[in-house]
Amino acid sequence: MERRMISPGFVEDALSCLRRRNIDPSQALARANIPLDNVDYVSNLQYGALWLEIAALADDEFFGLGGSPMRQGSFKLLCHAVLHARTLDHALRRALTFLNVVLGSPTGELRQQDAQAEIILTDTEARPAFAYRTYWLILLGVLCWLIGRRIPLRRVDFACPAPANRRDYLQFFGAPVHFEQAQSRLIVNASYLTLPVIRDEKSLQTFLRGAPANILLRYRHDQGVSVRLRQRFKATQPVDWPDFDAFARELRLSPATLRRRLKSEGQSFLTIRDEIRHALARDLLGAQNMSVAKTAAHLGYAEPSAFYRAFVKWSGMTPAAFRQATKDQSTVEHHV
Repeated sequence: MERRMISPGFVEDALSCLRRRNIDPSQALARANIPLDNVDYVSNLQYGALWLEIAALADDEFFGLGGSPMRQGSFKLLCHAVLHARTLDHALRRALTFLNVVLGSPTGELRQQDAQAEIILTDTEARPAFAYRTYWLILLGVLCWLIGRRIPLRRVDFACPAPANRRDYLQFFGAPVHFEQAQSRLIVNASYLTLPVIRDEKSLQTFLRGAPANILLRYRHDQGVSVRLRQRFKATQPVDWPDFDAFARELRLSPATLRRRLKSEGQSFLTIRDEIRHALARDLLGAQNMSVAKTAAHLGYAEPSAFYRAFVKWSGMTPAAFRQATKDQSTVEHHV
């Protein structure tokens, strides 16, 4: 059964593109298999179909929210433009250039400072939060697919007031979200920019056949031994995780072969382990409200100080700051 995870608020935001043009949305809803009279949570496939129907009716893949229309076929051309980039940094710069030319505004720029990379949007007019969400969705969907892995976010800022469906934004990005900021920006760890692009023309055709429904889900890893490694980590407690050589033996591979296969998938043993640890740490510190010392022990750290340093490296904030941000976000959600 399809998981229905796109909220009615985002459906209404998309339909407003048609209503601004005095186009009856009923046809688009019907073709996307979405009830006309009672829009509820929908699946990524339904929302993806609706996105395609709206793009066809309006000849704009950006819901009429850019300075210029993003004509049909632009997303496909964007993917071709970035496919043969060497690294994520190279692909990101190409993608921003492409979107700047197509949309006119907002315009995106990549800035790096120390260990973080910021994608900053500069605008010529006020736009709703849905416009910036759509921009991030398109950009992140393509970039995550190119490197074959999810890119965890540190922070997302919106240079606009909070929308009525604010809670959906807080849940969607999996990172602290702030409205009414000086600039719209998205922050990630700069280390991800060095990852290689691992896709080819054949895999692009498969990706495009599933778009845009496939970019509505937080990226799902789909590559060989890296999937087995993630499954191995998730199936056992951190204190029982195998080291690199032990995992190679489990797969009946030599360490050199395992290392080569992971590299071909744009992965490494340590980065996958740290990614799983980071996700667990966020849950333990946030939802489960576990102390720093107990979280460190649960994740297999001999000393809380080692976990502290690792968490700051992963998230750009201390465990205490993360816990406070989680509490603040929960307070906002309860008041929505």
